[in-house]
Amino acid sequence: MLLLLLWLIEAADNVLSLNLHVLGIYPREWSGFPGIFTSPFIHSTWGHLASNSLPILVLTSIMVLFYRKVATQSLISIMVGTGIMVWLFARPSYHIGASGVVYGLVAFVFWTGVFKKNMKSIVLALIVLTLYSGSVESMFPNVEKNISWESHLFGAMVGLVTAFVFKNVIEDDEKHYNTSPWENEHTIKQYFLARDTFEKTKIQRYYEYLEAERVRLEAERIIREQNNFS
Repeated sequence: MLLLLLWLIEAADNVLSLNLHVLGIYPREWSGFPGIFTSPFIHSTWGHLASNSLPILVLTSIMVLFYRKVATQSLISIMVGTGIMVWLFARPSYHIGASGVVYGLVAFVFWTGVFKKNMKSIVLALIVLTLYSGSVESMFPNVEKNISWESHLFGAMVGLVTAFVFKNVIEDDEKHYNTSPWENEHTIKQYFLARDTFEKTKIQRYYEYLEAERVRLEAERIIREQNNFS
């Protein structure tokens, strides 16, 4: 639905010559402040939109399918947070396009894998790392001047923060996951000390020692009687 909306807006802009780029973010100008909410829906060319379309489709699908509980909040947080950062700190120019949201979602999925450390989140993090690791250079000002590298950088930063904020939200399919992907419900954990060692009082530990000694002595007595009988 989001992708269809973006294409419809671009079609209307081209057919009706609406000049929608003025709805982008223009940093530190109040006339450009509404662009925080509108700029992700505006693109400069069909090629610009096409370059964002596949990542948007892949990443929003991941969010809806695997992070359903936080998908909407995360998407809005990334969009608005990135827009605010661009408005505050970016170059004086119109900043448009959904690429900041794309970088935010990539960062969200990757860092969620780092923070949650369950099998699902780690696999998803590795997938986005493989797909989009080559895009890191676009987060710095050594790219074409008509590319909003600030949107990419701030999007990635906001995505990281959003992943941290929602890291403790447990999805329904994560309830049976352990912290480590190499453990499962059948794994027997070995500990050097009993887990309740420091919860017991000195008297409780002393009585446990006496009981253990009693059991040991009783076992030795039974063994001696059996040896004498034989």
